Amino acid sequence: MTNFTKSCLLICTVIAAVCSNGCDKTIEQDVLPGYAPAKIDSKGGQWVLYLPDTLTPTVAVPAEVSSTTYQNEITELKGILSSRTADQTDMANYWNTGAVYRWHEIARNLAAKYNLPPVARPDGTYPVPDAANPFAEPKFPFANPPYASRVFAYLGVAQYEALVKCWAVKFQHNRLAPSKNDASISSLKPVSDIPSYPSEDAVVAAASFEVLKAMFPCEVEYLTKMRGEAINSRLWAGTNVRSDLDAGDTLGTAMGKKVMGRAKTDGMGGANKPNADGSLQTIIQAAQALDPTMPPWVSLDLPARQPLLPAFGKVKTWNMTATDLVTVRPAQPPAIGSNAFMTDLEELRKIAKKQDREQMRIASFWGDGPGTYTPPGHWNRSAADLAYRAQFNELRFARVMALEGTAVQDAGISCWETKYYYYYPRPFQMDNDVKSTLGTPNFPSYTSGHSTFSAAGAEILSYLFPNDAASLKSMAIEASESRIYGCIHYRFDCEQGLVAGSKVGDFAINRARNDGSDAE
Repeated sequence: MTNFTKSCLLICTVIAAVCSNGCDKTIEQDVLPGYAPAKIDSKGGQWVLYLPDTLTPTVAVPAEVSSTTYQNEITELKGILSSRTADQTDMANYWNTGAVYRWHEIARNLAAKYNLPPVARPDGTYPVPDAANPFAEPKFPFANPPYASRVFAYLGVAQYEALVKCWAVKFQHNRLAPSKNDASISSLKPVSDIPSYPSEDAVVAAASFEVLKAMFPCEVEYLTKMRGEAINSRLWAGTNVRSDLDAGDTLGTAMGKKVMGRAKTDGMGGANKPNADGSLQTIIQAAQALDPTMPPWVSLDLPARQPLLPAFGKVKTWNMTATDLVTVRPAQPPAIGSNAFMTDLEELRKIAKKQDREQMRIASFWGDGPGTYTPPGHWNRSAADLAYRAQFNELRFARVMALEGTAVQDAGISCWETKYYYYYPRPFQMDNDVKSTLGTPNFPSYTSGHSTFSAAGAEILSYLFPNDAASLKSMAIEASESRIYGCIHYRFDCEQGLVAGSKVGDFAINRARNDGSDAE
């Protein structure tokens, strides 16, 4: 196990010990204290956006620090700090860890909560969560790996886009934090020279709220509470006056809505519909035309399920084009019964017969099945931990999460396009003695989703954190091999998934090289 993997495990273990649905924020803060970022990225307002720059939110010109208006705000802030309760101090310290970090943590928790496959009805059919009626059972959404990858991508992009705009306004007006203007104010969080107007924390809270309330509509009450707590925590921490927060809330809301406008037309609404008439026959016939001897994948659930998101491969990508998807698609898998096929099937037979302890550990650690935040969540967590360790400012932190999130969603789109192009059978469909320890995924085998997600995540994070490249690549390989050890995938599923995922990651790297963030 790599040192980076061990450090992630340590942090996760500590947090898991004190967290359930909510966390003891005091204890978690002890693990993850706030910091003042060394780099302020004064030109961050010029960084390249993901979406066309068609929106310029109206943000009022801030009052001068010598004005009566601002001095009244300082007086209000002093009153808030003088009456701050122990609970408010705890909440301030919890959010001091960083807005981008905490909102992705919230997203991962929601992804895990909603990662529950619908249960069969008495008649043997399966209900589908309905976005138009989210509270009906089963509640919307089913946060499977592709869905989760989309959540993290949109959350990362919304935060990044909103913070680019925020940075432009900050350095236009250059109004510093209250404690920089009044020495009698003591902040609970170390203060940098990044201007405080608008508040980056309020921007992130508002933009994140717009994304997550759409992705998890049953959680609006909870998300509203967390948004209010995140914004108020900056008063309790002494890092902002109220106008900083109001301006940030306005800007973040506008940018979050802009980004979610893309979600309405990205094709996700049709991802469960393979073609116009709702039939899978066109997909199956096209796959069998490539290899007439291949038995197509079938669901081994009882009762049988419809395959998961057969048109997710048609969802709009972030860093790639539809043509790019075709170029990334792996070559045709081995013919059933060929030497290559039999070699990999035999490997699975041996593992199924006698799985050693290390194989069992790896399969379990990377399982990321129902009730977890999925493989995309695993890499989202790694990205957040790396950015936190680097002590990035909120804008640069959001850039990491957007690059990683879009790379991983693109990897999922690429993988699902491949899965339903070849419609290849799972190992346990071809040999009943190959028993999986990880359940029966409800979609075709070739290629491995874990491998594709992980290779893309490792590729972009290795570029962003080159000192951790060896550990990250090792993690991706381990995640890939975990699917072999769990008898979920043939080795060629995993090896080709790693190759494809790395190629997808390269598209994100190309974006990163040209987004203007290295200009300073």
